[in-house]
Amino acid sequence: MKLTFYGAAQTTTGSMHLLEANGKRILLECGLYQGHRKEAFEKNRNLPVDASKIDYVILSHAHIDHSGNLPQLVRQGFRGRVFARQSTTDLCDIMLRDSCFLQKRDLEYINKRRRREGKKLFEPLYDEHDVDALMKLFVPTHMHEPREICRGVTLEFFNAGHILGSALVQLDVKSDHGHNHRILFSGDLGQPNQPILRHYEYPAGADILLIESTYADRFHPSADDVELRLESYLKYIDRHNAKLLVPAFSVGRTQQIIYYLNKLAERRKLPREVKVFIDSPLSQKATRIYAAHREVYNDEARAMLAAGKDPLSCPNLSFVGTPEESMALNDMPGPMIIIAASGMCEGGRVLHHLKHCVQDPDNIILICGFQAENTLGRRVVERKSPIRIFVEEVELKAKVEVINALSAHADRAGLVDWLSEVKDNVRHAFAVHGEPEKVAAMVEILKDHGIRNCTAPLPGQTFKFD
Repeated sequence: MKLTFYGAAQTTTGSMHLLEANGKRILLECGLYQGHRKEAFEKNRNLPVDASKIDYVILSHAHIDHSGNLPQLVRQGFRGRVFARQSTTDLCDIMLRDSCFLQKRDLEYINKRRRREGKKLFEPLYDEHDVDALMKLFVPTHMHEPREICRGVTLEFFNAGHILGSALVQLDVKSDHGHNHRILFSGDLGQPNQPILRHYEYPAGADILLIESTYADRFHPSADDVELRLESYLKYIDRHNAKLLVPAFSVGRTQQIIYYLNKLAERRKLPREVKVFIDSPLSQKATRIYAAHREVYNDEARAMLAAGKDPLSCPNLSFVGTPEESMALNDMPGPMIIIAASGMCEGGRVLHHLKHCVQDPDNIILICGFQAENTLGRRVVERKSPIRIFVEEVELKAKVEVINALSAHADRAGLVDWLSEVKDNVRHAFAVHGEPEKVAAMVEILKDHGIRNCTAPLPGQTFKFD
């Protein structure tokens, strides 16, 4: 049996790990690399595996850095099966089509310049036909129901508490040589006590562990801090007739923010004058999918529903449809909240709002999610003014606030809590999905918990197991 780490190795994006067992090649995730545009373009276009020789894909959740390159896998010859929860399948359907749209739009701009320069035009990584073909390969897989996906390999999903449908992946491998292994892959582990979703679970008995490391070196503030800080920002924009711009992932983060605004409205802390705009067609579709999968809700969200309250709504909330309606927001006076994708400010409607908002010192840019290296979102957090939006340099004069307590990733405390419960049989552990200092911190945590064989693998590194 072999494990090869191709993506989310010493970085947080492009998650992709290859398991070879009993003559089969099983890919854990097939995500897009996100970061510096030219580097991301090259990495995403050149798959490190022969797609036609991959037998199965197991998908922990629908975020693009975990699922976003699946259509290209199909384009290059993959004809196997993709195992995921039904809610993950539903989200992939809308997210991957949105990815097609964003690629097409970006390439129109890039190819216009290349055409002038007499250069060969780029093609998109994939198109909707590839997404159509991919969706036929999904096998909806239920939680806590072991499924033998091929001879000697049994898959079971457990709750990861990260976003809708997110799963811990457990694989029991009985090799042809009589050696048995249980692999546990965390995917992205959720922050404990998140709104809406249930807490992560603690599968036992794994001897090989792949654990994410996104926030292995830091602690998030208390979630109690979120409502208090949002309340203070609402008072501020109401007083200054300003705008609160929130770059937010369409899946997970947007629904969290709606939930907290709902809670503030219950306490009469959402000023009636403040309008709330969700400016992302994808966010609207994702919110509908969240509403359709209430079986994953936690006790608090279920209690709200039982009391006749919708946890995914709040007063003065509007979903913005057309591009014209989106552009009109830039000319509207505050106070208002604009929640727009993408979460790392690498594309989508948020770029237009950033361009208009960042030059006004009364406005607030609220960053409430992880910002990968070399993304515009990271440059905003680090206040590297001027910032480049499209082809224009603009001064960053607006206030920049960061709420890490909204993170859907477990912090150091959450990771330690989870590891403490699943570690007893672990003999080999791999720290993945983290920048170098994060995976190094995770390796130290693993060692502190008595796991001797622990590694932060490099891209392309292979490990063999008897």
